[in-house]
Amino acid sequence: MMKFLELEAGYLVIGLFIVGVTIFVWTRPFVAGGKAWKKAVVFVLFGMAGFILAHYFVTTNRMENVKTWFKDGKPVICENRAIRKVAQSVIIDPKGGQKWSLEDDIFVSPLHSRPFHTARCLQYIDSK
Repeated sequence: MMKFLELEAGYLVIGLFIVGVTIFVWTRPFVAGGKAWKKAVVFVLFGMAGFILAHYFVTTNRMENVKTWFKDGKPVICENRAIRKVAQSVIIDPKGGQKWSLEDDIFVSPLHSRPFHTARCLQYIDSK
């Protein structure tokens, strides 16, 4: 449950905002339909729940693939959100000299200033 909240908390807040907007709009007097707002809210709730659950399962599946890829000694590429101007990604190579290790779902290195979550990483396939 904590992994779900860690990965999807932002999307849950956005979904609740969308449900709030739906309730606000559908309960205004200029919107015809009487009790149709209940159907709209249910439709939006199920839609948001479906999208959030789908995103969770796709993300956790990708995380497992990245961990397996890394444990097999292959490099992964992670998004670097701290620096947006220069290097927008970091290649984490288990055979490289930066001593990367995997602790739970986090890539850490004593030689690198910040950790990287596996949810922000992909399998790195060199085109050479």
